[in-house]
Amino acid sequence: MKSRAKNSQLQIRVSEPQKRAIRNAAKRAGLHMSEYVLSRVLSIPTQRFQQILEELSVTPSPSFALAALHDLLSALSASELREAIASHPEAPLSAYLSNYVAAMIETVCAARTVPVPAWARSVAPLSEPIFGSELKSLRLHLLTQSPPAFRRRNLFVDATIGSRV
Repeated sequence: MKSRAKNSQLQIRVSEPQKRAIRNAAKRAGLHMSEYVLSRVLSIPTQRFQQILEELSVTPSPSFALAALHDLLSALSASELREAIASHPEAPLSAYLSNYVAAMIETVCAARTVPVPAWARSVAPLSEPIFGSELKSLRLHLLTQSPPAFRRRNLFVDATIGSRV
């Protein structure tokens, strides 16, 4: 995620026992008190989702970032998922990566019975098919076995959320 300048301040009043409890919890988490409080208030899954999309936007080889996104999405509960994917990606993604991310989100949303966010539904499908393998002998398999969300987006892969090749 892009670093944002911290140019504003928020002050809250707490009792001494509350302050001690926050200090101890922050110490256990290995964070400064402000970082700890912010991590509890701001959604960590949302921040991680946006951070992975930022990595996707700058890496020449997206396989590791896509694997990290897979791991994040597959580990989230339905409510965490809803929150994490609610905002449109901040990072500019290629048409291929936008479709891949949208297909992953559609797949995990279907599995968790969570509504697909409007921004993911609005990603236009690819005009040309992309196959997960250059081997022509695998194309029929990929055409028939790709998950529906991927097929709708002209992406033909062998694995999706919950599995890996």
